[in-house]
Amino acid sequence: MPGENLTRVEAQQRKALVDVASYAIDLDLTTGDEVFRSTTTVTFTAEPGASTFIDALTRTVHSVTLNGAALDPAVVSDGVRIQLDGLAAENTLTVVADAEYTNTGEGLHRFVDPVDGEVYLYSQFEVPDSRRVFAVFEQPDLKATFQFTVTAPAGWQVVSNSTTPEPVITGDTGTWRFAPTPVLSSYVTALIAGPYAVVTDTLTSRDGRVIPLGIFSRKSLSQYLDADYIFEKTRQGFAYFEEKFNYPYPFDKYDQLFVPEFNAGAMENAGAVTFTETYVFRSKVTDAIKERRVVTILHELAHMWFGDLVTMKWWNDLWLNESFAEWASTIATAEATEWTEAWATFQAMEKSWAYRQDQLPSTHPVVATINDLEDVQVNFDGITYAKGGSVLKQLAAWVGIDAFFAGVGAYFAKNAYGNTELADLLGELETTSGRDLGEWSKLWLETAGVNTLRPEIETDAEGRITSFAVLQSAASDYPTIRPHRLAIGFYELDGGALRRVHRLELDIAGERTEVAELVGLRKPALVLLNDDDLAYAKIRLDDDSLAVAIEHLADIADPLARAIVWGAVWDATRDAEASASDYVALVLGNIARETESTTIRLSLTQLATTARMYVAPARRDETIREVGDALWALAQGAESGSDAQFQFVKFFAGLASTPEHGAILAALRDGSTSLPGLEIDTDLDWELLEGMVLTGLAGETEIEAALAKDNTANGQQAAARARATIPTVESKLAAFASLVDSDKLPNLIVRATTMGFLHTNDPSVLQATVEPYFASLTTLWTTRSYAIASSVIGGLYAAPLASPELVAASRAWLDANPEPPALRRMVIESLAGVERALRVQARDA
Repeated sequence: MPGENLTRVEAQQRKALVDVASYAIDLDLTTGDEVFRSTTTVTFTAEPGASTFIDALTRTVHSVTLNGAALDPAVVSDGVRIQLDGLAAENTLTVVADAEYTNTGEGLHRFVDPVDGEVYLYSQFEVPDSRRVFAVFEQPDLKATFQFTVTAPAGWQVVSNSTTPEPVITGDTGTWRFAPTPVLSSYVTALIAGPYAVVTDTLTSRDGRVIPLGIFSRKSLSQYLDADYIFEKTRQGFAYFEEKFNYPYPFDKYDQLFVPEFNAGAMENAGAVTFTETYVFRSKVTDAIKERRVVTILHELAHMWFGDLVTMKWWNDLWLNESFAEWASTIATAEATEWTEAWATFQAMEKSWAYRQDQLPSTHPVVATINDLEDVQVNFDGITYAKGGSVLKQLAAWVGIDAFFAGVGAYFAKNAYGNTELADLLGELETTSGRDLGEWSKLWLETAGVNTLRPEIETDAEGRITSFAVLQSAASDYPTIRPHRLAIGFYELDGGALRRVHRLELDIAGERTEVAELVGLRKPALVLLNDDDLAYAKIRLDDDSLAVAIEHLADIADPLARAIVWGAVWDATRDAEASASDYVALVLGNIARETESTTIRLSLTQLATTARMYVAPARRDETIREVGDALWALAQGAESGSDAQFQFVKFFAGLASTPEHGAILAALRDGSTSLPGLEIDTDLDWELLEGMVLTGLAGETEIEAALAKDNTANGQQAAARARATIPTVESKLAAFASLVDSDKLPNLIVRATTMGFLHTNDPSVLQATVEPYFASLTTLWTTRSYAIASSVIGGLYAAPLASPELVAASRAWLDANPEPPALRRMVIESLAGVERALRVQARDA
């Protein structure tokens, strides 16, 4: 990995020398299972006599021709870069090479469907992996046009950024010659090829163009694809963004492709978005996942403008690319689709992710320092996505939503097909809003850490407010006190529900802000700072409000207000200000009446973390058992066929800990026990089986039998996870060895194995992996691709141990290994999670 790095200084030097006009890329996908032939012709200008390099990760370079002169590949290429000396003012470079297919989800990923043996390919180029497919100046500010010619089996679908042409067929082979793209950054170019099933449609853009639409999936999954619904959300997103951005869709067509073994949720390739197959629902999924798919669809669509049309100059503005899409997709989901409570979901998921990331030792300003590609890779994090999106929500409130959209529209019009920096956007927002954003940007974007807001309230004998202030604090390591635009809500009990009776929106600044407008009002049952979740800050409740909120949490009528309270109590628990055991009681006492699927999902996920890692170790086994018993009771009492019933069963399986729990899961699987409205479909069957494995009631024999019934990609991943869940030292060591001793497993089998490895009620079975884990880190980092290294390094850290011994081993490794920074960051973040768990355990004890 280190030899593949690119520094910002190198990129700036290359940009000063080179301006790229076009790429013509010829790919032959008929040359075997391991490599494909890649021929790239680049035209570019340069400073005469200058030297630079082009990026090309290759197995073999056959020829390099620069301005008609042949260069010796053995001299100019090291398999990562090709050196170019003596450049002319106008240059033409042709590179012929063999490039490798991957099974890591990077470059050109090759997948063989176990159902029918069909081969599927797709590209994933962000951050630096188009160079795995063609020779390229791999940096976002060297934009160019890209013309792809692809040779592949005649029966395949071949998709790229331009509209798919009719192929020229010769025997069993076809050749597709695509038209050149608009000017793009290389990381958003794309190639997807294979016998994909496709559904097509069209929509009409606001400028009158008819935009072809396509939705693609593997043949063996196509029966599950709900294309009509995806087209509907796509149309709603198009209409919303074209109106709000005041700029028509910038490309000629829009394909959405669900591809196998995808590492992320989706990728915003211009006009050819790739998605994880998790979003093709072959079994029942929670409403939370259905909503997340809609947000993801709109997130990628927003990128067509913000990221693809207008692109950052360098990766230090990656946050703005991702944060804008995160914010825009949430507001579009809330305002243009049936998922009107999307901001409650944002509060539950994105805000909690952001607060967690922002309290790690590795936290960084939203505008991060990105020195090289390794810095970029580890900055796809909760700051880049979730805090950035939260800060943009705050910015929209700060300048006003109409001024915000007007500024964004002006930004697109002025910078179309170009590269920008943060100042370009802020300048447009200052123009449309009239607000100076220099100080705001400095405080919010150039400093790290999250503030905490608390109310200070005094009342008279009749309960009327005589003084109301908002107190703001910051962590000692990150002491910045920031301005906030926020709302304060007053809630009263009304017919058994807590409803808002008063709302005040205001700006606060400094460590103390007096709120004179609330003086004289009667203090309500619940005072909620940051009502409507406009600000990015942890909040605390006053003592009276906290007591009411805990007693009546499920009675808060507004889902967003409820999510804010859930989040506040969770933050206090993680900060060891409240007891972990009390949090367990709060969740179990209120979750049955929660209506928002994502809030249920997140609360139950946090419940599992609390039971396994945060309660005092002396109470751990008892708590896990009580939680399992309660979840089964909740499932039995839930509405027939409801989302809540489904989630209670899933989490019961994940937290099963006794022979009695295992017997219930077995009875659900074989039908001798049932719940009204609950279907045990293929994926739920795997989850029940994993719960049986966790309790020792099933093992390898049952896993093999289940895989024989479901020998699909999903089934193979579920089997890998179940095997790694077997609760013995031998099983955990075998799972560990399968990932550390070999690099042959594909990316999603790796991920599934790590999930099973960490799935345990008895963390002592992981103890034997600690020493070999630290012994293997440097080798893993230097010999695996980033996607695999990060999955293995993060997924084999024995965090459930949460012990002083694990802390000591982690610190010893860090002390002995001052480099490389990106690898150290992974270990530092894992260590911080364990140290936090120990603090929360001590508070619970």
